[in-house]
Amino acid sequence: MPAKNPSVSKKQSAAKQVSPTPSPTLMKKYEEIHFVDSTQPVWNYSLFTEADIVNFQQGTHYRLYELFGNKQLTVLNTPGTYFAVWAPNATAVTVQGNFNGWNKESHPLKVRLDKSGIWEGFIPQVLAGTAYKYHIKGFAGLLLDKADPFAHYAELRPQSASITWQTAYDWQDAAWMKKRHLANALNAPYSVYEVHLASWMRPDKNDEESYNTYEQAIELLVPYVKEMGFTHVELMPINEHPFDGSWGYQGTGYFAPTSRFGNPQGFAALVDAFHQAGIGVILDWVPSHFPYDAHGLFMFDGTHTYEYADMRKGYHPDWNSYIFNYKRGEVKSFLISSARFWCDQFHMDGLRVDAVSSMLRLDYSRNHGQWEPNEFGGNGNIEAIAFIKDLNETLYRDFPDVQTIAEEATDWPGVSKPTFQDGLGFGMKWMMGWMHDTLDYFKLDPIYRQFQQDKFTFSMMYFNDENFMLPLSHDEVVHGKSPMLYKMPGDDWQKFANLRLLYTYMFTHPGAKLLFMGDEFASTYEWNHKSELPWHLLQYDSHLGMKKCIQQLNGLYKTEKALYEKQFGNAGFEWVDLNHRSESVMAYKRKGEKPNQDVLVILNMTPIARENWTLTVSGKGKWKEIFNSDASDLWGKGELTNPEIKSKLVDKTNQTYELTVNLPPLSGIVLR
Repeated sequence: MPAKNPSVSKKQSAAKQVSPTPSPTLMKKYEEIHFVDSTQPVWNYSLFTEADIVNFQQGTHYRLYELFGNKQLTVLNTPGTYFAVWAPNATAVTVQGNFNGWNKESHPLKVRLDKSGIWEGFIPQVLAGTAYKYHIKGFAGLLLDKADPFAHYAELRPQSASITWQTAYDWQDAAWMKKRHLANALNAPYSVYEVHLASWMRPDKNDEESYNTYEQAIELLVPYVKEMGFTHVELMPINEHPFDGSWGYQGTGYFAPTSRFGNPQGFAALVDAFHQAGIGVILDWVPSHFPYDAHGLFMFDGTHTYEYADMRKGYHPDWNSYIFNYKRGEVKSFLISSARFWCDQFHMDGLRVDAVSSMLRLDYSRNHGQWEPNEFGGNGNIEAIAFIKDLNETLYRDFPDVQTIAEEATDWPGVSKPTFQDGLGFGMKWMMGWMHDTLDYFKLDPIYRQFQQDKFTFSMMYFNDENFMLPLSHDEVVHGKSPMLYKMPGDDWQKFANLRLLYTYMFTHPGAKLLFMGDEFASTYEWNHKSELPWHLLQYDSHLGMKKCIQQLNGLYKTEKALYEKQFGNAGFEWVDLNHRSESVMAYKRKGEKPNQDVLVILNMTPIARENWTLTVSGKGKWKEIFNSDASDLWGKGELTNPEIKSKLVDKTNQTYELTVNLPPLSGIVLR
């Protein structure tokens, strides 16, 4: 358990004021000559070229964060802020803020004459750290006060104004960025620790308003993830969101890290610290829906600007939220710019794209008559499919050493296949079928597992269809589903033994791994975003043993090449023994590039010890036990080990050997 910092107050520290400098690309644009009437409160000024407008409207401009929002710069030797917002059906847009006493009329922006719907202008003496909103006179005279969709910083909820700010940061992760293609490769170990930053640990565990800042997370979270041996951390949505209970999945700031933990430079420092510790950072990113909060994207200028107007396509009944209009070029430019922004400005190593199934299918969570087929009579959202392909093509073109990961829960073909092979272009896909089948199997009393072996082994029938990640995510330990430990049958010892066995299976099964925070030490509570993890459990040997088990499995995964070199291919896996259903013992081999790298995994799924168990394997005759989930330091019994493994040659021609091993109860052993 990481130590808490006693000097940290329970409320977040004040945001450090900085004076960010524009990017070189922006500086070039700033140097262009613009007409300025310095007698007006808002000066005419524009960063947009004709090409920018065309690409924006066509859905092919993916650097919009360099143009829209607020930009601090100097015009005619006068410091100030340039504002630009897209509101195509507005009749007037003004900037209100603490710089003008929240006057809704005094600082009007100018609408461009090219019918792009962009309102813009430069306001002198508005510096970084200024709170503001757009006051929009929208369609049919509707008056709206909206946050800036492109702002990089926002007030702490329940306040909802945007804050003038940029993302400039002095990165120190050059060594990581140079070699991260090795860490993110499909033939490298990929073990992910999924984190909800607010509730992982709190300065005051009894106060749900108590947050560690980004800087405090550097002191606490980074060394913990390093200690546990994970290769990556996945942050549940870190972008600005108004409602804590949405866990970040109902976002309003698509270009803004949440202010709950500090300013954008604080978030950059956290990513930087992970990188310097050799850990990749994946961000949960949500292009599938957005909330109806008054200051957000919904009905932005009095009309359905960002969302489909037809609520058969534009509304999510599951989440009471709205769906982006993927057909509209400006919306597509907005979303792909958002994805690109996090990789560009914050050095993300991957994006896990949420709820992809809901984007792909017009009939998602809808009954007959509640949806309309596409132009070919099918249920696929053709515009969303095209958007997803363009998204992945853009990210892999511009950042070839990152990964995009789809949460896609159906049998949609080719999710992780390249677009040139008619796939969607993701790098990986969550293996939801494996998760459901595995949990169903382990929930069974061991006496019944013999009858469900086919369900347990079914994952390898379709594993090579995709590049799969095995997820035991936050969704499995909320809403009455129980924590992982209490999904397991039996008394306390059997529950822990079963869970160590499940994790052994997970870490030796082909594919990348994802484990939600708290699962690594067998939390006895369902996850609650209002509370921190139950760190006090680590005073007990049973929970400390589970933590050590995950540490050892991560170490095994990273050091045994057979567990990752061919983890997405047919050649990396071989069933060795499935012929002992009544005993519920199964064995398989994981293969590396070289035969002497192979590992043999034997799972005993019942609480019955099996001494002098025999099985035949091909290849090598000498084997050594390198992991035993029943080891005493993992809170196992530690009674049956394999200091020496008997081996007898039974077929010299085929190099087949009979091995004799001891199998502890409810355990997995790994041999090299």
